[in-house]
Amino acid sequence: MKFSIIGLFCVVFFCSWEREAQKKTASHSVSLNNLSEFNPTTSNWKLARAVRFSPSTDENSFEPGKGIVLNLPAKPDTGHLFTKMHHGDIEVEFDFTIAKKSNSGVYFQGRYEVQIYDSWGVKTPAFYDCGGIYQRWDKNRTSKNGFEGKAPAQNASKAPGEWQHFKIVFRAPRFDKNGEKTENARFVKVLLNGVVIHENVEVTGPTRSAAFEDERPLGPLMFQGDHGPVAIRHIRYTLL
Repeated sequence: MKFSIIGLFCVVFFCSWEREAQKKTASHSVSLNNLSEFNPTTSNWKLARAVRFSPSTDENSFEPGKGIVLNLPAKPDTGHLFTKMHHGDIEVEFDFTIAKKSNSGVYFQGRYEVQIYDSWGVKTPAFYDCGGIYQRWDKNRTSKNGFEGKAPAQNASKAPGEWQHFKIVFRAPRFDKNGEKTENARFVKVLLNGVVIHENVEVTGPTRSAAFEDERPLGPLMFQGDHGPVAIRHIRYTLL
């Protein structure tokens, strides 16, 4: 009888733990019916139901609505888009489309950038091409101010105006009880349009133009808004 009670307790405890673990790792789709899941935005961020970027000219158009968040920067409104959600380890997926020669990026914890760029036709991609992990920057370095950065393993970009897809697994930096960093941030895997372009890439600190210069266990997801037109849809994340 004692064994049965203990066994039953263990089963109940395990099931409760499993349910809690499933809650913590449940995938979440960011609603783009409004911008309520983001911090207050500048006017360059708009909601749309359709977006059209020309693959050959600077022409673009959109239909107001919902389901897509669109960045059309115009000074002085060139602010970034920050989620209210703050994350540590995370898996993120989203679709994006960009205008010809446009430039944006997604920053994990507002600090570590994977580049969004019109790299259509580039034969040998660099760190600043689409899917590249952007370089770090130190104006006080005696040699080159820019350092590190990682080019995608291959160019998997589509033409401007076409919808593309990112899937990114990010591991946050680790800290001890005194707040000292014990492990660097790491991009575990980055896929662009279904092609693996990075695996296990360490990032020793915030990349250039990060929103924050420090490093912490948690931070928001950030989409860059000060460079060029970009549209994003179907944002989904899983906190790992």
